[in-house]
Amino acid sequence: MRDVLDLGDLHAEVIRKAIKHVHLNVLPPAGKVRVSAPQSMPLDTIRLFVISKLAWIRSQQRKLQTQERETPREFLNKESHYLWGKRYLLEICRADAAPAVSLTPRKLMLRVRPDADRARCDEVLDAWYRQQVRDAAQALQAKWEPLLKVNANRVFVQHMKTKWGSCTPESGYIRLNTDLAKKPPECLEYIVVHELVHLLEPTHNQRFMALMDLYLPQWQQLRKLLNRLPVRHEDWDY
Repeated sequence: MRDVLDLGDLHAEVIRKAIKHVHLNVLPPAGKVRVSAPQSMPLDTIRLFVISKLAWIRSQQRKLQTQERETPREFLNKESHYLWGKRYLLEICRADAAPAVSLTPRKLMLRVRPDADRARCDEVLDAWYRQQVRDAAQALQAKWEPLLKVNANRVFVQHMKTKWGSCTPESGYIRLNTDLAKKPPECLEYIVVHELVHLLEPTHNQRFMALMDLYLPQWQQLRKLLNRLPVRHEDWDY
């Protein structure tokens, strides 16, 4: 069941779920407000909760609306692409051979079949980025899991529109955004540590922040760096 809260010029979509607590999200690109609430919670209670968060909502909306976005990928030669924060110029090679991606000091070489269209080029490059994150995350797990005394049961790397990462403490599953491969490597480390710490503390409370301060003292600077960087162009259909 869905309701809409009208609070002046702010409209919040309310979705009822089989959950215990209210979850508030401000979604890109324009800052749409979505509230997930327990099925039995009165709408007036949800309204008061959203009103109490208005300052935070406005702050998040300003950040989203001013955040730089990448231009759509056209897959043209000399187009800029990034790996671990470094810029490379795209060079496309069409050949009757298995698709592949390789690097030179200044170029990202994308080999595709002669009939490959833009969607296929995107698919090949995204798969390569996904593997870059997967390999780097495995090394970071080996470093951080013993320090934190936790173990992630599984780590998934996938395209995520609204988050850099997520953790489900009950299952021990962690998800990482494929686009982290484009950002400086310290950004991926921050996200991996962030999600692993959620295995110790599921919420973003004072204990969570104290654990982050203890194990990764520069985490707030890394968060600011990541949030300043351009994010992927998206076609939003919600």
